[in-house]
Amino acid sequence: MKQFFKFLFASMLGTILSIVVLFFVLIGIVAAFAGSSDEETKVKSNSILSLHLNYEIDERTNNDPFQNFDFASMEGSSNAGLNDILKSIRHAATDENIKGIYIDIALVPNSYATLKEIRDELIAFKQSKKFIYAYGEIIEEHGYYIASVADSIFITPTGTVLLDGFAYTSTYIKGMLDKIGVQAELIRHGKFKAAGEPFIANEMSAENRKQIESFMGTIYQEFIVSIAKARKIEPAVFEDICNQLKVQRPEDAVAFGLINGLKYRDEMEADLKKLSGIEESADLEMVSIGSYKSKAREGKLTAKDKIAVIYAVGEIVDGDGGDGQMGSKPTAEAIAKARKDTAVKAVVLRVNSPGGSALASDIIWREVVLTKKVKPVIVSMGALAASGGYYIAAPADMIVAEPNTITGSIGVFGMFVNAQNLLNNKLGLKFEKVKFGEYSDLGSPDRPMTAAEKAIMQKMIDRIYDDFISRVAEGRSLTKAQVDSIAQGHVWAGRDALGLGLVDTLGGLADAVAIAVKKANLTEYRIMGLPEQKDPFEKFIKSFGNSAQTYWLKQQLGDQYPYFEQFKNIQHMHGIKARMLWDGKIE
Repeated sequence: MKQFFKFLFASMLGTILSIVVLFFVLIGIVAAFAGSSDEETKVKSNSILSLHLNYEIDERTNNDPFQNFDFASMEGSSNAGLNDILKSIRHAATDENIKGIYIDIALVPNSYATLKEIRDELIAFKQSKKFIYAYGEIIEEHGYYIASVADSIFITPTGTVLLDGFAYTSTYIKGMLDKIGVQAELIRHGKFKAAGEPFIANEMSAENRKQIESFMGTIYQEFIVSIAKARKIEPAVFEDICNQLKVQRPEDAVAFGLINGLKYRDEMEADLKKLSGIEESADLEMVSIGSYKSKAREGKLTAKDKIAVIYAVGEIVDGDGGDGQMGSKPTAEAIAKARKDTAVKAVVLRVNSPGGSALASDIIWREVVLTKKVKPVIVSMGALAASGGYYIAAPADMIVAEPNTITGSIGVFGMFVNAQNLLNNKLGLKFEKVKFGEYSDLGSPDRPMTAAEKAIMQKMIDRIYDDFISRVAEGRSLTKAQVDSIAQGHVWAGRDALGLGLVDTLGGLADAVAIAVKKANLTEYRIMGLPEQKDPFEKFIKSFGNSAQTYWLKQQLGDQYPYFEQFKNIQHMHGIKARMLWDGKIE
């Protein structure tokens, strides 16, 4: 009987604990949904718009509240996407209740193309004569790139200013594959096509190093010139400051004119109270972008005519795709929907993609071609529009890119995994086959490819490459020979791509929309975002397990998680791809 009660109470305790845990999870879920509410925020007079970009910025605000759910705190948040950040800054310029913008310089690294769009919008905001005030405790290049446009930049007296130039590290994993008995077999067209290189080599090829130095050099110079102009110093002087790491103390940054001074947080808050015109004893009225975005609107909501902005974001995959991927099916359907909608007068295709499946890219390309026949199609390139991402952009009427967009990479590769050593010798597995057709098991991971199979795959890749440069030549009004000379998998920065004829003009999403409006001869319009986002509750239910699993893996692996993710992604590299391997993190 004593044992019975012991197990009974243990069972009851387990049940109670489960209910308690579930209760807190449900509270978190409610908080997440509440945080994502589109209810318009009431902005009080003398308010300050707070720009705190301490997260990775998506192209558009995700309507899935679970996307920003923090398991540790069991709280939801409402992180604004780039589209809402830009609209909010634009709206704040004419909002009489907003006196200025406060930039918290605690930024995580986002691509410089993404940051440039925000930076340009802040520069436009300054025409309103409202203030921009920046403050931080640790300032590095990404944060300083944004903060440099502010009227005043301050840092805590014990803070850190780290301006030491740009660096990019590429992880080569062939050595790890060798240890576990896996060999990657790469077949490609394009001497610069380096997407599969980390899987077959232990060091960077001369061609790959050359192209990375080229486009990173262009991005670095844009960084140097932009900040030097904002801070009214010579570009060569600022470049020397970075190259020689001359700022080693906050006082050095003040001496070089890079920041305005050193202040503690209470002193910063006192400054903001004066600037916003409130009493010293009053509380600051700060409104976050996440809350303020509900007030921001683009175009005229009652307008009949529409501009469709279609977000082509992530790795290009066949079929529906998942979160962070550009599925050929929903993307092609979105373009077709915009084409058939008579109220849509022009299409802006917002591309931020490293490419991916050659087949999926061609399916999306076809819809762009069909749409261009009936209405203007303008491409706006974000941080990355490479390989398959360029493929789908090529037929547009105009291509707009930022000077620090990474684009090009016009090339094709096929990668096949040979895990014979792992399967046979390390795991003790043996495979017996019965075949009808000499090549019926082509690409099988349990054996290496034969010379004949490699020749077949090379022929297929060469054909796809020829199709690729033909599509680009047709879309860009160039000869195939001209395209081939700048293709070969070569990656370019947007500014260099402009000179080569791969893009038409430099600018951001707002510039692309303005071009679309002009080509469609519109005076009034409203923006329609596509593909339509899925029901947030349905997405929450489907993504709960994956999101929780990813969270716990990141907690356990810490800084090693990116290596795990790269190894996991090997399966997505199998087959023929028009893709660039680039995570965009310049440090």
